[in-house]
Amino acid sequence: MTMKSKTFAKPLSAIDARFEAQKIAFGPVVFQCVRIARKWGLLESIDRSPNGSSVEELAADHRRSEYAVSVLLESCLSAGIVGIKEDRYYLEKIGDLVLHDPMTQVNFNFNQEICYQGVFELEAALEEGRPAGLKSLGNWDTIYRGLSSLPPVAKSAWFEFDHLYSDSAFALVLPIVFAGQPATLMDIGANTGKWAQRCLDFDPSVKLTLVDLPEQIAIARCNLESSLGRLDFYEADLLNPETAFPAGQDVIWMSQFLSCFGKQSILDIFQRVKASLNADGSVYVLDTFWDRQRHDIAAYCIINTSPYFTAIANGISKMYPSKEYIQLANQAGLRLVDIRDDIGLSHSLLKFIHA
Repeated sequence: MTMKSKTFAKPLSAIDARFEAQKIAFGPVVFQCVRIARKWGLLESIDRSPNGSSVEELAADHRRSEYAVSVLLESCLSAGIVGIKEDRYYLEKIGDLVLHDPMTQVNFNFNQEICYQGVFELEAALEEGRPAGLKSLGNWDTIYRGLSSLPPVAKSAWFEFDHLYSDSAFALVLPIVFAGQPATLMDIGANTGKWAQRCLDFDPSVKLTLVDLPEQIAIARCNLESSLGRLDFYEADLLNPETAFPAGQDVIWMSQFLSCFGKQSILDIFQRVKASLNADGSVYVLDTFWDRQRHDIAAYCIINTSPYFTAIANGISKMYPSKEYIQLANQAGLRLVDIRDDIGLSHSLLKFIHA
């Protein structure tokens, strides 16, 4: 499927364009006001009230000052989160999404707990090629070394963000991946073992090899303890091009993984993947590509995840358009034979074989 080109450009009058520019300028302020109004329960109270809520009522119910409530709700009003009629606030459609939509909530929490402070260092990260903002979370070279040590709220926000998108796709791609009845499957970037568990449940005979950093392998091993007889664990520094992957694989799986690396490292990984793949084996890459989205909202979210990788995750990677993965795989001696779009919330599945 060929997806439409993304431009995001819409004809605007001069005054409308200026308004949009101010939304960007005040974006961080509005984000915090909306977030706090949700956290304090103001939006929920307004939502529950059939006749709307006044500042005085909300201040009394939540034991906050009328000043604090008015500051937050007036900002929410400017953003279309709430409306006002006869001094009583009511929830607008955008506010309903902020309050009830799982994707919006997960994105809010991820940006607050993982990104907000660290992205202040984005310029330094871009100039220096290192995650200059990661220090807001901990003292690691990359965030992946510290995932198991994140504070509980931040850890929850990170994994909920990661799993929201991948979990929506896993059930849909299992029949595709197992159509050829592979005897062996290697999961590179196994993370907590969620995909591996799906594979074990789907095919009672498949043998799995999980490849990841030692910190992540320890989590996966714990989560998959009941199936250890069908699993091999391979701790690896994935950035080291000298680290070979276990050979003899019918299927090699990489989900939301390659976006964690710069282009040279992606090429190195594809080359090592090719070396460990059986002659008639297949490589599947599941990821979110901004150039293959049907809706602009999906492309917008994907593109604006890239600064997280720059400032916080590792300083060198981003959310790539699909053509860049394909070009790098070709350079490594792999050939694209299939692309399937519109999987789950926003995924595409790429299938490669030996060229």
